[in-house]
Amino acid sequence: MANETRPFIPVRIAVLTVSDTRTLADDKSGQTLADRITEAGHMLAARDIVTDDKDKIRAQVLEWSRNDAIDVVITTGGTGFTGRDVTPEALEPIFEKRMDGFSEVFHRISYDKIGTSTIQSRATGGVVNATFVFVLPGSPGACKDAWDGIIKAQLDYRHMPCNFVEIMPRLDEHLKRGSDKTA
Repeated sequence: MANETRPFIPVRIAVLTVSDTRTLADDKSGQTLADRITEAGHMLAARDIVTDDKDKIRAQVLEWSRNDAIDVVITTGGTGFTGRDVTPEALEPIFEKRMDGFSEVFHRISYDKIGTSTIQSRATGGVVNATFVFVLPGSPGACKDAWDGIIKAQLDYRHMPCNFVEIMPRLDEHLKRGSDKTA
């Protein structure tokens, strides 16, 4: 539900495609996300492709998460079970907070469309350096489902009863406390 009395606040989003075979010219999933981001009124802050390599995936997400001009990172690809699918292994260890509900809701939406085949995805999400990170499968359909069914609403300040935009300014509170381990 949207509260139309609240203003729309554009969010700066980076899209990372994880693939050994795609280029920007034929990256349908990354393009699907880029199109939906701009159609929703947000800013596409960056877009890139990296190979299915844990170190490269992690390095790019860490670089973007440290960039003040990026609020959210969405990855697409590498969430399956083949030997080259390593995106969750690359990113989950750097999550400061896990977003278990994202995976659960994603699978519920996906189940309605593809049935039990949804178990072949390890979609996940979390927070890295006060930046939301969503880890999506590499199919355009899965990217549409995740954006349309979850991410779009959570990145809209008008979405009620709550949304991610309203808590973004507080994501780094733990960093501001410094070494105070009692808080």
